[in-house]
Amino acid sequence: MSLTELFKTKTVFSLEVFPPKKSSPTEAILPTLKRLQSIHPDFISVTLGAGGTDHCNGTVEIANLIQNQLDIPAVSHVPGLYQSKEDVLALLDRLDNINVKNILALRGDRIPGKEPVGDFNHANELVAFVHEQRPDFSIASACYPNCHTEAPDFVNDITHLKEKVDAGADHLISQLFFDNQAFYDFKEKTELAGIHVPIEAGIMPCTNKNQIERITQISGVPIPKKFAAIMDRYQNSEEAMLDAGIAFAVDQIIDLVSQGVDGIHLYTMNKSKIAKRIWNETRSVFEAADTSIQKDHA
Repeated sequence: MSLTELFKTKTVFSLEVFPPKKSSPTEAILPTLKRLQSIHPDFISVTLGAGGTDHCNGTVEIANLIQNQLDIPAVSHVPGLYQSKEDVLALLDRLDNINVKNILALRGDRIPGKEPVGDFNHANELVAFVHEQRPDFSIASACYPNCHTEAPDFVNDITHLKEKVDAGADHLISQLFFDNQAFYDFKEKTELAGIHVPIEAGIMPCTNKNQIERITQISGVPIPKKFAAIMDRYQNSEEAMLDAGIAFAVDQIIDLVSQGVDGIHLYTMNKSKIAKRIWNETRSVFEAADTSIQKDHA
C-alpha cells in the first residue's frame, strides 16, 4: 500500500530522524531506530542537509536501515536548491536500488554565501521533475501553517503550495507549530484553494527553553502565551521542562486527532525515549480514531 493510500484507512503516525554527526558512523543511529521501531510508525523520514551535505550518504544509508532492516517505510528528504538535475537523478537511483520510493521534496534552506545551482529554485520545480522522471515514486512536500517566512502573505504562500500539489505532490507534511488554531485556519485556506491531498501536522516536543527559542528564531513560528508561560515557569528545572514539553505536545496531538487530522508527523530530534512517551500517551486516541475511520468506510 502506498503512503497516500494509507491515509484513507487510518490516522497516520510518522516520525522524523536525522543522520548522526560526521564524526559518528551511520550505524550509531541504529539503537535509536530500534527503539523507535517498537512504536510501529507508519513511516520514518530522514533529513538531508539543505546543501546536499555529505552528498546524501548518511541519509541513504539510514533510509536503507529503516526500509530493509527494520521493515518500516522510509521517506528520504530531497532538497533541490543546491543540487543539479543529475544530482537528484543519481540520488533517486540510489534510493530505488534499496527499494525506497518515497521522498519529501523540498527547496531547502538557503546557505549564506553559497550560490544555488539553479535547476530547482522552487520546490514545485523539483516536484514536477521527480514526478516526470520517476512516476513510480511517491512525493510528499512541505507546508507552513504559520506561513513561510519568505512569503509576503498567506495568499502567496498558498498559491505556491497549490503549484506543488498540481506538480505532483501527493501528500503534505507541515512545519512545526505550537498553536493548533493556526493549523485549522491553514487547513481551511488550503481547502478553499482546492488543495485536497492529505496533510500531516508536524509536531515537535520542545523540552528546553534554548531549543525552543532557537527553533522559533529559525522557523519564524510564534510561541503562544500558554507555552511561553510554561517556559517561564519551568525553564530552571530540566525534569519539569521535559515533562511540561511532552505534555504540551501530547495535548496538541490529542486535540488534532479529535478534530480529524490526516496524520501526525513527530519531529523526534533523535530522542527516542521522548517519542515513545508521547506515543504511549496518545496511542489509544489514534486507535479510537482509526476505529471510527474504518466504520465510515465499511
